[in-house]
Amino acid sequence: MRPSSSQNPIWVYPDLEPEWTETIIREFNIHPVTAQVLASRGFESQEAIHDFLYAKLPNLYDPHLFPDMDKAVERVLHAFREKENILVYGDNDVDGITATALLTEFLRFTGLNVFYYVPNRNSLKQSLILDALDYAKKNRCTLLITVDCGITAAAEIQRAVEEKVDVIVTDHHEPTAKLPHCVATLNPKLLNSTYPNRELTGVGMAFKLIHGLTNALFSNNEISSGKIDLKRYLDLVALGTIADMGSLLGENRILVRYGLRQLRKTRRIGLSKLFSVCDLKPGELSPADIASKVAPRLNSLGRIADPLKGVELLLLRDPIAAEALAKELDLNNSERQKIERRDAEDIELILQKQPQILKEKAIVLHSEKWHPGIIPIITARIAKQYNRPTIVIAIDQGLGKGSIRTIPEFPLLSILKENAELLENFGGHDYAAGLTIKDTNIQEFKKRFIDHANARLSHQDVLTKLRLDAKISFKEITFDFMESFSLLEPFGHENPPPVFYCDAKQIWPPKIVGKTHLKLYLEQEDRLLEGIGFGMANRRSQLCRRNLSLHIAFTPHVNNFLNKSSIQLQIRDFKILENA
Repeated sequence: MRPSSSQNPIWVYPDLEPEWTETIIREFNIHPVTAQVLASRGFESQEAIHDFLYAKLPNLYDPHLFPDMDKAVERVLHAFREKENILVYGDNDVDGITATALLTEFLRFTGLNVFYYVPNRNSLKQSLILDALDYAKKNRCTLLITVDCGITAAAEIQRAVEEKVDVIVTDHHEPTAKLPHCVATLNPKLLNSTYPNRELTGVGMAFKLIHGLTNALFSNNEISSGKIDLKRYLDLVALGTIADMGSLLGENRILVRYGLRQLRKTRRIGLSKLFSVCDLKPGELSPADIASKVAPRLNSLGRIADPLKGVELLLLRDPIAAEALAKELDLNNSERQKIERRDAEDIELILQKQPQILKEKAIVLHSEKWHPGIIPIITARIAKQYNRPTIVIAIDQGLGKGSIRTIPEFPLLSILKENAELLENFGGHDYAAGLTIKDTNIQEFKKRFIDHANARLSHQDVLTKLRLDAKISFKEITFDFMESFSLLEPFGHENPPPVFYCDAKQIWPPKIVGKTHLKLYLEQEDRLLEGIGFGMANRRSQLCRRNLSLHIAFTPHVNNFLNKSSIQLQIRDFKILENA
C-alpha cells in the first residue's frame, strides 16, 4: 500500500541506525521504541543519554562560571551588610514576573529591604527603565538588579549610574554591540561568557544569582547552611522557563524536572488559587498545563493590565487576597481572549483578501487597530500556521510595537542588526524577538525583511513539516511502554512529545466530539485503540467509510476518566492508504 497524494504537512521520517539503537537498548535496559526516539533525536553518546535521562540537581553548573558572578555577589553582600534598599526590576512577561518574585523573596528572606518594579508596556514608552530609576530614588534604593531585561538598555543604565544607583544586569536575551556599564552583567549569551548553558531563561538567571549568593553566605558564615533550601524556589524557575519556551534540554531540563515536583506540592497560596481557577489538580500538573492554562493568565497582566499583580500573587501569604487576585487574573485573561479573537479575525480577513501576502516567504503585517499587548500570541500562531517568519506590528501615535517569530531556517538577529538604523529598539532571541519602529520606517523595513526571506528561504523551507521519531505497533503500546516513555519527560520546547507512526484499520467511521475534534476507532492485529484528532473535525468527510486503512502519526497518552485508565492516541495527522 502507498499513501495518497496529500502531502500537507510533509512527514519527515527518522534516520534508522539499528546498531546504535541496539547499543542504547542494551546499555540502558529501556524499551526499543524509546531507544529509537533517543537515536532519532541525535543523541550520539552514552554519556549524553545518561545525562538526559538521569541528571540530578548536583549536576547543575557552578554559578561562578559566569565571569561577573563574583562581582555581583560581592555587591549584594555589601548591600546585605550595609542594610541598603534594593530594587528588583523585571520584564512584564511570566519569565520576568517569576524572576522578580524569586529574587525579591530570596533577598527579603536574607533580611534585605527589597522593592520590586515591573513595567506596563502598553504605553509604548521608550524609557521604561528610567521610570524604575525614579521609583528607586523615591524609595532610597542604592542598588538596582534587573531580571530578564537590561542587556540592551546601556543608555538608561548609564543614567542610573550617574545618579549614584549601582546596577547589576541579569538577562538572557542576545546582547547588542553596546553593553551596559554597570557593576556586573550576568548573561549566558555574552561573547566572553564561559557558562556552558546558553539557554537559561530570565528566571533561570535569577536562580543562578541566588545560588551564587547562597554559596557566599554559607562560606562566610553569614547565614547557617540549614536556613536556605534553594529547592523551594524551583517552582518559579519551572513556571517561568516553560512559559518562556526555554529549551527543556541540558541544565534547563534538570531545573524544570525538579521544579515540577515543587509545583505539584506548592505551598504558594497564590499559585494554589490560580491552579484552582484553571481547574488543575496540582499533583498532576504538566508543562502543557502550565503553557496552555497558567502562563496565559499570568501573561494577561503584562498584555492588558498591571503585571505587578503577578508578582504580588506569587508572594502573597493571605488566602483570601490570593483567591481574589487569582479570580481577577482569570477575568483579565477572558478580556485578553476577547481582544485576541477580535484582532486575530481582523488579521485573518486581511490574509483572505490579500492572498498575495502568502506568496512571499515572510509575512509582515501592521495596523493602528490592534492591541500591542496581544500581538505576540497572534504572531506565534501565524508563524506556526503558515510556517513563515512573521512580524505583526501594532501602531499607536506614530510608533509601532512589533513581535517577531520565525522558523529554524531563518534566525532573526542578524537581519535586525543589519537594519538597526530603521528601528528605534529591538531585542530577544534568534527565533523570537520584539522591536519598536516609527510608522514612517515600516514600509522600508517590511520590504527589506521580505526580500531577505525570499532570497534566503526555499519553497521546501516554508512547507509545514511533521517530524516523526519512531515506528511502533499497537501491541507495543502498553502501560509498561508508557512508563518507559515517561523517562523522556518533561516535554516542552526542543524536547516535544515523540510522534510515532504506523498503519491501522479504521473499524467504523469517526465521531465529532466537542464540536471541533475527531474521535477515531482504530485496529491493528486485533488490538483496538481510540484516537483523538484535536481540531480535525473538518476532515471527517475523508473518513466516512468502513475498513479504511490509514497511515497515522500520533502521540500516545494515558487517559484517566472516572478512575479508569486507558491508552489513547493523540492523532497528529493521517493519510488514507490506497491499494498499490
